[in-house]
Amino acid sequence: MTAQPTSAEAAARPSSTVQRGNETASASRQRPARAFNVDELRKAVGAGLIDTVLLAVPDLQGRLKGKRYGARHFLDRVLDGGAEMCAYILATDADMTPSDGFVLTSWATGYEDMTVVPDASTLRMLPWMPRTALVLGNAVDLDEDPIEVAPRQVLRHQLTRLAAHGLHAQAALETEFVLYRGSHTSASRVGHEGLVPVTEENLDYALDHTPEADRFFRRLQGSLAKAGMPVEAVKTEGAPGQVEVTFPYGPALTACDNHLVFKHAVRTLAGRSGMTATFMASPQTGLVSGLHLHISLTRSGNPMLNHPDGRLSEIGEQAVAGLLAALPGLAPLYAPNTNSYKRYVPSSFAPTYMTWGWDNRTCAVRIAGHGQGLHLEVRVPGADANPYLALAAAIAAITHGIERQLKPPAPCTSNAYEATDAPRLPLTLDQARSAFRHSPVAREAFGKTVVDHYAHLAQLELDHHRGTVTDAEQARWFTRA
Repeated sequence: MTAQPTSAEAAARPSSTVQRGNETASASRQRPARAFNVDELRKAVGAGLIDTVLLAVPDLQGRLKGKRYGARHFLDRVLDGGAEMCAYILATDADMTPSDGFVLTSWATGYEDMTVVPDASTLRMLPWMPRTALVLGNAVDLDEDPIEVAPRQVLRHQLTRLAAHGLHAQAALETEFVLYRGSHTSASRVGHEGLVPVTEENLDYALDHTPEADRFFRRLQGSLAKAGMPVEAVKTEGAPGQVEVTFPYGPALTACDNHLVFKHAVRTLAGRSGMTATFMASPQTGLVSGLHLHISLTRSGNPMLNHPDGRLSEIGEQAVAGLLAALPGLAPLYAPNTNSYKRYVPSSFAPTYMTWGWDNRTCAVRIAGHGQGLHLEVRVPGADANPYLALAAAIAAITHGIERQLKPPAPCTSNAYEATDAPRLPLTLDQARSAFRHSPVAREAFGKTVVDHYAHLAQLELDHHRGTVTDAEQARWFTRA
């Protein structure tokens, strides 16, 4: 269905309103708005306002994994030294199936532990969970070195590479999901087609929502604001039950951290309202949901993508050229599942060819905003993407364009679905995995360890689906074969 975004209004504001900062390896120390610091946590625990702390690490699929701790135990024993968790959190498929083939850990090595060190800058209360706080952690090995394949570290590495050119990335993530009535558990017993969307018609940009939808939106907005994550906008989309949420600009790592917390809130609040939310890239035939990456580049706090005469700057052109050249070879990082590739269909507002254009939503890279608010909107990732990996792929591609001083082709000024002379996005995960494994850009930007790790993850996904008979196959062939 349509993936029509808002214009990410925050991106078009003057640069004085854009959050500044050195988004390099030190980015984890930057504090999100209204962070709940350690002193406040101690006071809240002492007053009995918080009794549980969740220590979480983002897994390969972009989900929060970790442990619940008694708040006092967390303060006394975990806050400073971290906690051990099985390293397979960062070496497993969506089903958490222990599998050989990962170098990080496997049956061959006995599934050893890693240490998750709390990143105090990410500490926040979770208003949708009573008396509970959440803190994200950094995964380190026995030598206290960052685990290279951990999603937060993958993004940090790309931000550090970009910073070597004096450039820093700001990001705003714009995502879509579909909201259904009923629980996933009940529906899965009879087939997911039994789920009914909370809205049953095209309500794109509508403001006359049902009381049911309005209550959910209010709970979501209020909860996120109390967690230090005020939304920029919430809107219903063109598909039944489809919702889009946008957030203000901020440091790239923080934007991804917030995205995982946002998804946790959506799922939790939906479940408590008797609903189910899905972030699948294509949950139904003809319906697609995206994760659009709005990216700006700054140097010493100054915007670097716009030219005074309204054109793209030289750095802006190099960034666009890098995205067009490199992203097709990095697809497993932003389109990680077999379902991801069912989103890339014509007239869906998801791209099919690697093109760019000015305010053109049929392109893979859309130039949006004006003046100092000019920015790149990368429309390639689906809603199922791990935000750290998707943004890392985009930053790696931008860095590639800057280092090679690439020049983009002419912008697309018409329907990009007809731009058959442009490079095409991969059609399948199998095709994407092969391109990723052999991509010189991937090897140079991410290194062999990361490439092999995520290529193996893609292979596990392929192996799972290769032997699975689907409902669609049965419907087509049950009485015809």
